[in-house]
Amino acid sequence: MPAEKPQLSRYRDRMDKAVSALKEEFASLRTGRASANLLDQIMVEAYGATTPLNQVAAITVPEPRSISVSVWDRGVVVSVEKAIRSSGLGLNPVVEGQNLRIPIPPLTEERRRELAKIAAKYAEQQKVAIRNVRRDANDDLKKAEKDSVINQDEQKRMESEVQKITDEAVKRVDEALKTKEQEIMQV
Repeated sequence: MPAEKPQLSRYRDRMDKAVSALKEEFASLRTGRASANLLDQIMVEAYGATTPLNQVAAITVPEPRSISVSVWDRGVVVSVEKAIRSSGLGLNPVVEGQNLRIPIPPLTEERRRELAKIAAKYAEQQKVAIRNVRRDANDDLKKAEKDSVINQDEQKRMESEVQKITDEAVKRVDEALKTKEQEIMQV
């Protein structure tokens, strides 16, 4: 099979996915405000399987400092409550029949710093993912040049293009982190 010319758009898409993944991780980080995304990562033991919370209940945000969870099946209410309590988010749901009301306590300064560190860790993981994509791209370019699919000038030009795409993606990660840190530290 003859080697094909590397497509830069493929690498850009993979880097974009890393930035999108970071934004999803950030959505599940708690700030002082209630957000339905806060409960996205919570898994519930239901029907003999581990299921995402949003597949066994409706999640709404009736006011800025509380979240409401309406469980569809009465038999799963206890599992949902247990999953939320043990999620590590520091939330204590109040059970009212098939509904759970989750008050969002204000964050302490110490917890804000902790959350900012977690956000920074998420950002660093995505930067590593982006750099891995750059490495893959450069390896593919070297291989394509070695297999005479592209010439050396083209390889150098494409490598600098890959570096530009990488810098752009890392910059977007940094901007997202800065925004999230401001959100977290805002009292």
